[in-house]
Amino acid sequence: MRVWVTRTQPGADATAARLKELGHEPLVAPLLAVWPLEAKADLTRVSALAFTSANAVRAFDRAGRDPDMPVFAVGEATAQAALIAGYTDVHAGPSDVAALGVLIGAVLPDGAVVLHPCAAERAGDLEAPLAAAGLILRAVPVYETVPAPSDAAILAAMGSAEAILLHSPKAARALKALLERHSTPAARLLCLSPAVAAALQGGKIPAVALATLPNDTALLNLL
Repeated sequence: MRVWVTRTQPGADATAARLKELGHEPLVAPLLAVWPLEAKADLTRVSALAFTSANAVRAFDRAGRDPDMPVFAVGEATAQAALIAGYTDVHAGPSDVAALGVLIGAVLPDGAVVLHPCAAERAGDLEAPLAAAGLILRAVPVYETVPAPSDAAILAAMGSAEAILLHSPKAARALKALLERHSTPAARLLCLSPAVAAALQGGKIPAVALATLPNDTALLNLL
């Protein structure tokens, strides 16, 4: 099956490799590009770091960091990115952001401050479970994603894909805008989460399927 991988790099290549292992033909054409932001981290009173994407791990290197500080990461891929970046105390949590917050709340003491290097547009609610556990979240945007130009690779993928993988609400909105200007592809849209599917509402959208868990394995199981 020809599968359009719309997520940002380098995650797109990782998903493409898994698709090849499953016998599919990946069409890698990211709808979004990652742009680092100028950010300086204040680690005063911070007890731990929380990363909800590998992109945040890579972007945070530009803001300054303490490699010995405890790190809580959403999913194995983000945890692996933190280890590669040189962090020594990494806790791989669930692939769901809110569930990661519950884990952090169960480990850290009341009143602890958690620094969250994140995207300018955050996905998932990390703050609510931390607040419920008496913890303080300090969010620091370290990168943003911007729509990629509609180049030949994107148009070719849209025209030939039998399935389209969508990993974020912002990518879903970019696809929705693209479909307003071009014919609707004859493909199934496979969404990582309810928030991703919700971002498609109201547009010229073909059949949509939703992963049972917000991770790549569950998303690829829809194929």
